[in-house]
Amino acid sequence: MLHKVRGIVLRTTNYSESSVVVQVLTDKFGMQSYLINGVKKPRAKVKMNMLQSLHLLDMIVYHKVNTNIQRVSEVRQTPVFKTIPYDIVKSSIIIFLNEVLYKSIRQQSADESLFDYIYNSVAWFDENDELNPNFHLSFLLKLTRFLGFAPNEKRRGDQIYFDLQEGGFVSRVPIHSNYLQLDDALCFISLFETSLEKISEIKMSNAQRRFLLDKILVFYTLHTASFGEVQSHKILEVLLS
Repeated sequence: MLHKVRGIVLRTTNYSESSVVVQVLTDKFGMQSYLINGVKKPRAKVKMNMLQSLHLLDMIVYHKVNTNIQRVSEVRQTPVFKTIPYDIVKSSIIIFLNEVLYKSIRQQSADESLFDYIYNSVAWFDENDELNPNFHLSFLLKLTRFLGFAPNEKRRGDQIYFDLQEGGFVSRVPIHSNYLQLDDALCFISLFETSLEKISEIKMSNAQRRFLLDKILVFYTLHTASFGEVQSHKILEVLLS
């Protein structure tokens, strides 16, 4: 049976000389793997450049329950990116976010709220001509709402540390190193709470962004099983320095 779905590309793996298997987060079926034949041929209907990191797709697919690899009937890139492929910093941010998403999302079942958040955020990022250097930080912190470990933003006056392991403010220095002091903690929470449209109003130095990015990745490592080490942020830090 054919189904119309929206998709977000997370990983593309060679399958044969001209075919690939694409892991796609879909709105209707969660994470799925699709075999796409002939993408490397000169006259391919589906081009490899449509299957890059976090590209947004409209698809007509076959879906069989308990099948590891599904098949597609049609694939269209919608919307077609206007800025991401042509901006080295934007494209590097997308590659980094793609790596974190791939390590974080395990759902085989559909989660339309998670899907819509990622889809709409990536589309917004592409539509804005001006690069917002806070985007990836805010995106990852907002994503935690959908992954089940959102930070608790409530704070009493005596609570001047944010414990990354506990996910909330505390009044005493934790016995471990996974915490933020007040100034960094307030930026951390602002990035979580502030809408994407207003995150440029959060003022930080590049050094503080790099520090907070490292701490956000620690936050993910502490709360996501088998998260592992992220590599692509090292290139990103150089580009944003």
